[in-house]
Amino acid sequence: MLLPMPATSSMFLLAEAREHPMHVGGMQLFRPPEGMTALDVRALFDAAMSDAASRRDGVAPLLRKRPRRSVTTLGQWGWEIDEDFDLEHHVRRSALPAPGRVRDLLALVSRLHSTLLDRHRPLWEMHLIEGLEDGRFATYTKIHHALVDGVSSLRLLARMLSDDPGRRDMPPPWAMPLRRRAGGQGAANVGEAMREVLALVAATPAALPAVARMVNRARHEQAAALSFVAPRTMFNVPITGARRFAAQSWPTARLRRVSRAAGTTLNDVVLAMSAGALRRYLLAMDALPDAPLIAMVPVSLHGTGSASADGGGNLVGTIMCSLGTQLADPGARLAAISASMTDGKQAMQGLTQVQALAASALGISPLALSYLPLVHDVLRPPFNIVISNVPGPHRPMYWNGARLDGLFPLSIPLDGQALNITCTTYYDAIGFGIVGCRRSVPRLQRLLTDLDEELAALELAVAG
Repeated sequence: MLLPMPATSSMFLLAEAREHPMHVGGMQLFRPPEGMTALDVRALFDAAMSDAASRRDGVAPLLRKRPRRSVTTLGQWGWEIDEDFDLEHHVRRSALPAPGRVRDLLALVSRLHSTLLDRHRPLWEMHLIEGLEDGRFATYTKIHHALVDGVSSLRLLARMLSDDPGRRDMPPPWAMPLRRRAGGQGAANVGEAMREVLALVAATPAALPAVARMVNRARHEQAAALSFVAPRTMFNVPITGARRFAAQSWPTARLRRVSRAAGTTLNDVVLAMSAGALRRYLLAMDALPDAPLIAMVPVSLHGTGSASADGGGNLVGTIMCSLGTQLADPGARLAAISASMTDGKQAMQGLTQVQALAASALGISPLALSYLPLVHDVLRPPFNIVISNVPGPHRPMYWNGARLDGLFPLSIPLDGQALNITCTTYYDAIGFGIVGCRRSVPRLQRLLTDLDEELAALELAVAG
């Protein structure tokens, strides 16, 4: 049975090409419990795979869906359950060369994140990575954005974890317990797709005045939730499919002290760290524009019950934020970012979920032109970079006794958007995951040093 695919999901399939993979990912670091090694963890995974292979319901429904087009969908993308599902294709094992440095792990994840997912199969992979010199092991998971957004993917991860270090009955990631709705999976998905279409049609007239006001503010270059013109930078160029990934975490307490002292939000501090790091990086490259960089900041529109029946879905709005990169003072830059984000949030207030989606779609619509020849030489970009922050678990989490030590997201660079910064909060730390086009963003790793120096500068700025 071929089930309709919501428009918010199919657009990621339509935009995908070899140079533009459209999957999101995550790297998790785990520390085995006392008395166990990474080899013992591999045995747990092997046992879980054998159990899943022996049961028809051993794999979550979301992870058995594959995309397909047919006459019944009028050529549009839909979902069908893969009846020949092969778990061994999706769950793979890797080992790092000795001595197993973190830089070797990041290099491996960079390569894994560069390759397209096979559209003839369900659109996900999980890699168990052994050989880290400190005895930890890592997992890297990638899943197509047509299946989940950042919030949905973290919800799925949370279902395989427990805050009890003594539990030994937690399921593997592919067998996550998923809530079901009355009427069956197929009926739920068909209903969701129809409701989305009807809601969009019904909400469009009511959304037009609010969207028109936002467009007018953007056209007059006032602080706005929309942006149609940003300065040209070295990031706003055509990209290749090869990726480079860098990751590091900082104590959340340091960022919270800055936010409290400055009277801003934690996310404002994340944006200010990123803005300052970008300013430092571009200055070193002799490539800092005079005008401030504009960041597209995704905002989750998920409610408590907004995920689809199988745990997936995409509900993301956007706010455009001026990063104040023309300002040399870190404190002034943080204040400018906070004011820009406040204005953007106020512009989104009063909009329904569907209206916010419509306004956000308008804001990113200029990206559709980026695939035309020479367009980057003629038009300025609508924004310069995507910076997002996805909340994760607030307590230490474990998988069958193995403690989750680090949680680092990997997102999607786009044509004309060669760099992406995504953060995830977890317990007492915030992990930055930086993904860039390998050719267009040289020495990407130095952004980690720039982030560290910028956080120290912000601490000094608010202390004075």
